[in-house]
Amino acid sequence: MSVHGKVSEDNGSCDGANGERYLPCAASSLVSAKLTVVVGDTHFSEDKMLLVQSCDYFQALYRSGMKECQQEEIHLKSLRARGFLIALAVLRGEMPILNEDDIVEAIECAAFLQVTSLTKHLIDLIDADNCLLMYHTAATFGLMDLYHAAALFIRDMYSDLENDVKATLPSELVSYVESLSPSVFMAVGAHVTCGGDKTVHASRTVCYLDETGNNWKVLTDLPLEASTSMAGVTVLDNKLYIVGGVHGIDKQAMDSSFCYSIEDNSWSRIAGPAQLRYNHNLVGVDGHLYAIGGEYERTVMSSVEAYDIKTGRWTFAAHLPRPAAGAAYTKTMSRIFVCLWRPMETTEIYEYVSGKDEWRLVTTLIRHQSYGHCMVGHRDNVYIMRNGPSDDFLRCLMDCYNLSSGQWSSLPGHFANSRGSLFTAVVRGDSVFTLNRSTTLEYTVEGKSWKPRRQMEGFPRNGSVWTFLLRLPDAFMLQK
Repeated sequence: MSVHGKVSEDNGSCDGANGERYLPCAASSLVSAKLTVVVGDTHFSEDKMLLVQSCDYFQALYRSGMKECQQEEIHLKSLRARGFLIALAVLRGEMPILNEDDIVEAIECAAFLQVTSLTKHLIDLIDADNCLLMYHTAATFGLMDLYHAAALFIRDMYSDLENDVKATLPSELVSYVESLSPSVFMAVGAHVTCGGDKTVHASRTVCYLDETGNNWKVLTDLPLEASTSMAGVTVLDNKLYIVGGVHGIDKQAMDSSFCYSIEDNSWSRIAGPAQLRYNHNLVGVDGHLYAIGGEYERTVMSSVEAYDIKTGRWTFAAHLPRPAAGAAYTKTMSRIFVCLWRPMETTEIYEYVSGKDEWRLVTTLIRHQSYGHCMVGHRDNVYIMRNGPSDDFLRCLMDCYNLSSGQWSSLPGHFANSRGSLFTAVVRGDSVFTLNRSTTLEYTVEGKSWKPRRQMEGFPRNGSVWTFLLRLPDAFMLQK
């Protein structure tokens, strides 16, 4: 078997992925060269530069100055061919769906060759069907990022998985899962800043649902300068971010943004986007926040900015294909999707491809629209909710697009959408939480169907509501 990848030439440079320069003895052999990698009885012909830039194993090999760095053929005796083939597919930008045997071999390869992109892909594939296998296998091979991510997923679904966990996993793995904090359903009202005679809302608290006591409790107060009205609100790495928005009854654009850390229960100010904006989307993926579209001075924008958490800097990214404000959007499998309407019957779904900094048209939905919709991602499915039938905004129809098969399907029946509850949907494991003033409703996603699971206390606040998940330490919840 021969597998060929494509990488651009580097003008003779032998710099590594992190800007490190390789030893002179390896330099000439890296540029525009092929390497044959023998795994078992299978021969793979691949670009050396792709392997060196993507795998710590090959990077270390070509920095070492050992005789192997001059060879045109490398033997990997500790791996199986299928795992290496999966790694190559991921390195080329593919996102293969893996069965159980594939998962084991892919984890083995990711651990041995230290392929970061393959580890990230495996994390994106964690679900209720494979999480125990992922967790146990990652522990066996020491792939710690996947180990931790799978443990967090299991913790979020522990009530459903506890019997299987205790029956199949070693006690130390069970203990680690039980030591983690589960995700908690959170909500904050769309409030503006307080001040003078222009105060619109007095309640400015971030709250969480105590599912055991079936009541809402206050987590923290918003900073005085923060507004959640028409702002971007998201969670990344268990930190809450509020970016932009408006304040006052005249809806002045905010120039301040904030981050809440649960670890020290405090807010900090962060830099805001270069372009003031409100009614925009804010999504957190892979160490970056993306502020997408929105408005400024009543002008709808297509601009997109990305905030690097490590550097604290915003940079402009590829513009949306056309201006959009308050667009339906979601994140699933570390991928960002946005719905753009073409009145009156067409919705186009675009994906932001961060590696290429471009927006790619994924699919088009042609359905009767009325007052609006939202989008929710679960596994490799994207669900589109729209009001209907006709102009009935108290009910929703739902369509599902499968990213792997590229097929649309419609979910049977109508879904109650009293006061926009479905438009607050948040996914935790295989559950979807929705919210309005009277009810918090949890659905179970089975296949492509949403089935009501339990009903809990609603969020007693007026106006629009932002919902999300945070992991709250047990000690913190006991204090509250």
